[in-house]
Amino acid sequence: MVVKRDDRREPFDPAKLRKGIERALEKRPVSMTMIDNIVNDIEDKAILKGKTSREITTSDLGELVLARLHEVDKVAYIRFASVYKHFENLQEFITEVNKFGGEKSE
Repeated sequence: MVVKRDDRREPFDPAKLRKGIERALEKRPVSMTMIDNIVNDIEDKAILKGKTSREITTSDLGELVLARLHEVDKVAYIRFASVYKHFENLQEFITEVNKFGGEKSE
């Protein structure tokens, strides 16, 4: 089960996870095989994280997605972060981008 921010619970939906990841990776040089691997990896980590309680929060799930996107594609990471972290203004967006410092973007 996924625990939403308002404490509602809903079944974990891998299709919903995939849709969010695909949206972040839209028009990026990432293969469908890589997307499958990302989704499977996050699903596995979510299962491990929620092993005892059989639940995972949307916050924990979002952080798992961000970590994988950070490894794979920095642009997709920023796209996902902008939605997940609910940037309120340009400065919040710039602060997130600046976290990459001198890293080369894919």
